[in-house]
Amino acid sequence: MNILSKAFLKISGWKIATNSPPEIFEKCVMICAPHTSNWDYPIALAIMSQIGIKAKYAIKKELMGFPLGPLFRLLGGMAIDRSPKKSGEKRESTVKAIANLFDQNDKLCMMIAAEGSRSLREQWKTGFYYITLEAKVPICLGYLDYERKEGGFAKVIHPTGDIDKDMQIIMEFYQNIAAKKPQKFSTDKRFDAALKEK
Repeated sequence: MNILSKAFLKISGWKIATNSPPEIFEKCVMICAPHTSNWDYPIALAIMSQIGIKAKYAIKKELMGFPLGPLFRLLGGMAIDRSPKKSGEKRESTVKAIANLFDQNDKLCMMIAAEGSRSLREQWKTGFYYITLEAKVPICLGYLDYERKEGGFAKVIHPTGDIDKDMQIIMEFYQNIAAKKPQKFSTDKRFDAALKEK
């Protein structure tokens, strides 16, 4: 995988950049943005392979059976079980189920596409933020800039609990990143508006 990813990045002309200390990837939530194309995933995998990051992503346990389960696991899929533990109990939220994975694993770098879709969304899914609060882990800003052909990991955000303040910092960073399909990418307008008022 390391040889293949190195060759792929060289042929395609992508550069790797990271300002994040290696230990941060032992336990963190990694935002992957912009996400507007199917190409984002293989490029991100190649970059992570070169840096030495074994990132995971959450998937419903119902999808982890045969025939696709083995492939999902090979590509980093981790099953989340939201079924009630006892009869009559409510199902756990997705946020809580993913946060529990951090308790169950000594090392875990969880990838989350915060936009929630490859289509244009002007409001991101903020579940990733509440996962970090619940699990007490930092947020690592992963990115693919198609204009510069540069991908990697930039700022690390230690969530304060003030979502407006923290998300403004995150949006400010991603405003300057060029997606493969710019017409399908937007930062979260709720927090962009707050930025403009500063």
